[in-house]
Amino acid sequence: MQTEYHHMPLKTMGPKGAWLVAELHMRSRTVFTYDDVEAITGLQKKAARNLVARLVERGITTRLKPGLFVLVPFEMGHEREYMGNPYVVAREMAGGSDYYISHASAMELHGMVTQPQLVIFTSTPRFIRSHVLLGVEFRFVRCKPHGLFGIEDHWVDKTQKIRVSDPERTIIDGLKQPEHCGGVSEVAKGLWMRRSEMNPERLVDYALRMDVGSVIRRLGFLMESCDIGSPEQIERLRKRLSDGYQLLDPMLAPEGKFLARWRLRLNVEPDELEAARSA
Repeated sequence: MQTEYHHMPLKTMGPKGAWLVAELHMRSRTVFTYDDVEAITGLQKKAARNLVARLVERGITTRLKPGLFVLVPFEMGHEREYMGNPYVVAREMAGGSDYYISHASAMELHGMVTQPQLVIFTSTPRFIRSHVLLGVEFRFVRCKPHGLFGIEDHWVDKTQKIRVSDPERTIIDGLKQPEHCGGVSEVAKGLWMRRSEMNPERLVDYALRMDVGSVIRRLGFLMESCDIGSPEQIERLRKRLSDGYQLLDPMLAPEGKFLARWRLRLNVEPDELEAARSA
């Protein structure tokens, strides 16, 4: 990649711009900020901004949002609507290591969905407003610092990696906030699609660690429905059931029969759950 930029006519971006672009590639910082430019070039703030503005004007860089930019691959020419990998963009928007790609986006990365996802979900302890960049919505879900567990690295290409919830944590997050996954039926479908690779003990451990009554109920019900886990693992969940009933899917109307075994109101049509198991 660096060689390609060395062969670009210097007049396209000037020697300082050409060197900056090569350095950004060397450092795997294809998505970058003004701070990166200042650190690499040693330029003062105003000069750094002027340099980036010239790169944007020439179509060598795309401005994603104020202060955040992405290099346009050489082979794409001067493309002004280029974003690059949206998961890398989400990582940079989260600004640090306290984040992970979550919910429906993690389901997509783990092969738990059958439809392409139109929103990138990222969980982080920080409050970050949602943004729409070049037609892609980036939505940030607030989580507590102690909720940063069950996370693994995922390489999106040869040089860039992101943090994503592992398959078991992805299911747990989906059962806690099914509205970010398209509903409990979609979470059930994802669980069924990956059932042979799921670690039942880890699923139970994560649910008990999160200690949310609705999650424990929904997980127990789905593990039994999908025939995942041992009787001992199921019993660990049943021992932690709290009083009262919860809806199987909080996104749907409060109707349907009551299941005493899991203290759930089954407000999802049986054929929907059956369809999930045939995914």
